[in-house]
Amino acid sequence: MNTKHQPDFVHEQLTDEHAETIRATLPLVGSKIDEIAPNFYQRMFSANPDLLRDTFNRGNQARGAQQKALAASVATFATLLVNPDGPSPDELLSRIGHKHVSLGITEDQYQIVHDNLFAAIVDVLGADVVTAPVAEAWDEVYWIMARTLVRFENALYEKAGVEPGEVFLTAKVARRIDQGEHVASFELEARQGEPALRSFLPGQYISVRRTMADGAGQLRQYSLCNAPTEGRWQFTVKQVLGDTTPAGEVSTSLVEGLKEGDELEVSLPTGDLVLDQDSEAPVVLISAGIGATPMLGMARALADEKSTRQVLVLHADQDAAGAALVDELTEAVDALPNGSLKLWFEKGEHELATLGLMQLDQVELPEGAQFYLCGSNGFLMAVRSQLQEAGVPAESIHFELFAPNDWLLPK
Repeated sequence: MNTKHQPDFVHEQLTDEHAETIRATLPLVGSKIDEIAPNFYQRMFSANPDLLRDTFNRGNQARGAQQKALAASVATFATLLVNPDGPSPDELLSRIGHKHVSLGITEDQYQIVHDNLFAAIVDVLGADVVTAPVAEAWDEVYWIMARTLVRFENALYEKAGVEPGEVFLTAKVARRIDQGEHVASFELEARQGEPALRSFLPGQYISVRRTMADGAGQLRQYSLCNAPTEGRWQFTVKQVLGDTTPAGEVSTSLVEGLKEGDELEVSLPTGDLVLDQDSEAPVVLISAGIGATPMLGMARALADEKSTRQVLVLHADQDAAGAALVDELTEAVDALPNGSLKLWFEKGEHELATLGLMQLDQVELPEGAQFYLCGSNGFLMAVRSQLQEAGVPAESIHFELFAPNDWLLPK
């Protein structure tokens, strides 16, 4: 995480009494997250159906991918808060804060979450377990986290020059590039007569809002994959197909229905996984599948500024024949004086590729490098483990998850 572009975190501490209560009850709360989370969401959406329609992604909810994220983030924050020898909670808070800004979350919504989450906790654990002292301690954990996030998010809104929550604008699709079956890139520009789209930091993302047949405004985040230039934002979409799980509403709407000349509602760029452009250290960009998008943006930014830094791009995908953005990664690396590319495909042939899963012991990792990772949970866990085995310090590993549980911190 690069913190140079964002506000500092200042959060309160629990009283000794509350901290002791949290330590005593954390194992039980943690063990019941899988029960608390669906109870919480069912309560919140029943009382506030507009949140499921216009803020939360229905596909992620239906697949169960998002059910655990919010409740688990509170438990994770509590763990970090009562463990003085553990990692700082700043990385957790930064991820959540940037995601909230991309969705236009405002302070009043924290009360809605609080009321439904704590009702779920009492329902699952029982009133005999959630006594007044226990409820008071967990209540304080939540509001310390909430107040910290509200301050951070409001500072991000202020830096962006907008009122809290007012992050959405309508842009025009200047170009559509079909990248193969079920994958398309879209280049956006400002509508005629409106200010140019602002620049951004390499690695940041936008939220895209699509209105569905039932009128719901569904949201999905996509990384910007072009070099930061005033006036143009480019992102790439892989359609989420419905086989054993529900199809992705937003991705299907974009890939099947969005064309050049159309208008699209998007948020201002945000995100804390950004390339440190002030450093001269070597850069290693590691991705799998459509996780290549932020890495492509970083590689293009380095090429655009004619960087002489050593840049190693490592990418894996299932099939060489259908892999998206490989040609674009190759082009970006070719434009770097000290760039190199290594590919892995589970099947198919490519002149730069090795057959099989990504194995970092097959490449020479540069000393003192900063590592940027993006992909599925399983891929990131496997790669992070390989980096740790190679002796890479944890503080040199920065990652983005293409999944709702982005509260996850390095173990």
